[in-house]
Amino acid sequence: MNEEIYGNLTQLGGKTELPTSPEAAELEKVPNPHMNVDYLVRFSCPEFTSICPITGQPDFAHLVLDYVPRKWLVESKSLKLYLASFRNHGAFHEDCTIAIAKKLMELLDPTWLRLGGYWYPRGGIPIDIFFQTGAAPQNLWIPDQGVALYKAR
Repeated sequence: MNEEIYGNLTQLGGKTELPTSPEAAELEKVPNPHMNVDYLVRFSCPEFTSICPITGQPDFAHLVLDYVPRKWLVESKSLKLYLASFRNHGAFHEDCTIAIAKKLMELLDPTWLRLGGYWYPRGGIPIDIFFQTGAAPQNLWIPDQGVALYKAR
């Protein structure tokens, strides 16, 4: 393992306990080895869960994160643990989605970031939340997020 690049990571390569809350979770970053190239990074989390702050019932979403890195990449295990830390976190769909986007913006300072939160229906109504930092870069192929809109029958 390259200690210069990966030596500061505390969660990768071993057993790591699930953080008890998003505030307790530690997102980690690594240097982007291709800072002179614009490229898209995509993470899909089809089984995201949180808790309704009023009823305590579980909420489920499919999150799709797209970003164009600048100096930093998010370390994927730390992202997985951070997202899983929402399992017992009480917040509305909008708050969860935007809090995740803002945390990643603060950590990475990417060229561009987009987060789609495709929430499964509660009370028969799906709620989709979309965050984007600005116009999509023109020099990149940025595919559709690939999550079909909910179609009730």
